[in-house]
Amino acid sequence: MSEREGGSLFGEVKRMARTSGAVGGIAARIAGEKVFGIKTDQARHAEDLKALLGNLKGPMMKVAQFLSTVPDALPPEYAAQLAELQANAPAMGWAFVRRRMAGELGPDWEKKFQSFSHEALAAASLGQVHRATLPDGREVAVKLQYPDMHSVIEADLRQVKLAMALYKRMDNAIIQDDIYVELSERLREELDYTREAAQMRLYGLMLKDVPNVCVPVPVEGYTTKRLLTMNWLHGQGFKTWLEGNPTQEQRNALATSLFRAWYIPFYRYGIIHGDPHLGNYQVNEAGGLNLLDYGSIRVFPAKFVAGVLELYAAVRDKDITRAKNAYDIWGFKGITDEQIEVLNDWANFLYGPLIDDRVRPIQEGGGTDFGREVAQRVHAGLQRTGGVKPPREFVLMDRSAIGLGAVFLRLGAELNWARLFEETIAGFDEAALTARQQEALLAAGVPQAK
Repeated sequence: MSEREGGSLFGEVKRMARTSGAVGGIAARIAGEKVFGIKTDQARHAEDLKALLGNLKGPMMKVAQFLSTVPDALPPEYAAQLAELQANAPAMGWAFVRRRMAGELGPDWEKKFQSFSHEALAAASLGQVHRATLPDGREVAVKLQYPDMHSVIEADLRQVKLAMALYKRMDNAIIQDDIYVELSERLREELDYTREAAQMRLYGLMLKDVPNVCVPVPVEGYTTKRLLTMNWLHGQGFKTWLEGNPTQEQRNALATSLFRAWYIPFYRYGIIHGDPHLGNYQVNEAGGLNLLDYGSIRVFPAKFVAGVLELYAAVRDKDITRAKNAYDIWGFKGITDEQIEVLNDWANFLYGPLIDDRVRPIQEGGGTDFGREVAQRVHAGLQRTGGVKPPREFVLMDRSAIGLGAVFLRLGAELNWARLFEETIAGFDEAALTARQQEALLAAGVPQAK
């Protein structure tokens, strides 16, 4: 999108026309499959959709990344192609970068760096990353937001809402009203890079004692609402690392670091990193984890975390009463006993490895799509029983569980997940979690909801 296109009514209308074509096309194809049994060339359509969304950037791409991590949300061909968006969005040119940087740091911005790469090293949904060196010699990553992203997000969210409405007419298994509210709020928060810098500091605090996990540090004086500068972390992407045929021990060590990086913040602070796709982590030279991108962070009340552990205990003990209590704590309203049985099928799948006290892969029985078969079965059960309305707090937690499971499967990790989980939740206490959470949020300067 050009700067001339952004920020104008014409630009927004033009963008909506392009995204409407993507939304309408994918809705029509999925409807044809589900309702009429019409077979289409999904692989070709998926390639076209990836190309369109990659060029549009913005929340449409974020939504595509989200859908690619949720089993049965899309046909496999779409999910496989959309998962690639995180690394393949086209970058903007140097003339664009110079104008944007001048707008953030002033006309003499180049004097504030010893060097600054003309080419972006990474381009994603809301901004692109350049490598630079500060006057004191520090290597930094500079993430620059694309122009007029507020208008872009609002235009795209209208299209997302339309797509969800179309899908709701075809499929009532999951009532998505609160999902849309949650998605909208998180996307709008991602626009504020000063918030992301604070959330980066928050993760630095929460993970400071966790071995083999590295969190970048934001640089004061080089960060604004649309510009985020952080120290450069050396590492390679998971895909490249896997191509080097790491040993089973190396795979297991990385999976352990990844598990702790996600779930120590959740079970000890009630905070989760809500964007678990492959582009958000690297393997560093020591074989440890570089955790990146802190735009999508969710803060949960201690009671919600307690509900997660209540459902874990219900699955472990096969206790339907505790399961009912857990779903009530989460905010699933008016669900029937039959729907609880259906949802427990999903819970048994997710919690199964955490109860099985032995070394094992995250998913047994073959298959390369984490949870797809179970998700299809649960989806059919929810359709049969009239559908459920997930609470908004459930969205990012479930996304993280599925996204991480897919990565553990990709890594081929074999661990005693039960012991790793018990170590993580040891000493859980609601009051202590609330106190730790508030102290960490305040120390990091993360804005609090009013």
